[in-house]
Amino acid sequence: MVSSPVKQMAMTFGLPVLQPTSLRKDPSAVETLRSLAPDLIVVAAYGLILPASVLEIPTFGCVNVHASLLPAYRGASPIAAAILDGLTQTGVTIMLMDEGLDTGPALRQATQPIYPNDTSVTLSERLAQQGAELLVETLADWLQGSVAPIDQALLPGEPSSCQQIKKEDGLIDWNKPAAYIERMTRAYTPWPTAYTYWKGEPFKILSAAVLEGESSPGRVERTPEGPAVGTGKGRLLLRTVQPAGKRPMEARSFLNGAPDFIGTILPSGLETPSN
Repeated sequence: MVSSPVKQMAMTFGLPVLQPTSLRKDPSAVETLRSLAPDLIVVAAYGLILPASVLEIPTFGCVNVHASLLPAYRGASPIAAAILDGLTQTGVTIMLMDEGLDTGPALRQATQPIYPNDTSVTLSERLAQQGAELLVETLADWLQGSVAPIDQALLPGEPSSCQQIKKEDGLIDWNKPAAYIERMTRAYTPWPTAYTYWKGEPFKILSAAVLEGESSPGRVERTPEGPAVGTGKGRLLLRTVQPAGKRPMEARSFLNGAPDFIGTILPSGLETPSN
């Protein structure tokens, strides 16, 4: 177990660190927060929903830094969801929390482009920096009373939600379009990664590109650019792969040691992997 950078910094400055496993089932944790008499509570990428008993403690409420332009992508995985859906823009929202899941009024928003080569890692880094800067600006104005909360119903866009990512979300269905599967390789970096099965073992596809032309879904072909897999629409050029028990490698290098990969029919989705 390794402490997060936030905890390490707090310990460096001698700040108390509380890590309750539940705020609903641990009254002592809530009472500890209450005893601190905070003017404000700030939440960022926190895995627990704050119950009413916590929301009512601070004088100026609980403020959350959320990595989407609410009301879009309420929930646990807004960054991966935005990449997976092929958006070219996302952003951050500083919001005042209520008992719902990311449904509270917004205090400030800022946009952030999504580049064609962005992964969840690269986009997260930019959104974290942007969110931190916007938070500092917003808190000063919020405490001075110079910013007014805006109900999410008045914000542009339709409400949507995204769930916590599961391991099986990375399993590739080759009947999907190549463009969607390519986005999976970026959205699910670093976890759970986009993967299929080859010879009964997990086979990760870490980076890829879309190729024109059609082939049977799951069928591996040789192309001048490297191995490509047929999909429901177009072909997926494999660039970086990781066979089971191996390190990541260029797909061309992998092919040099595994020529029988060409002609393989990779299973789709929940199909039983072939041995």
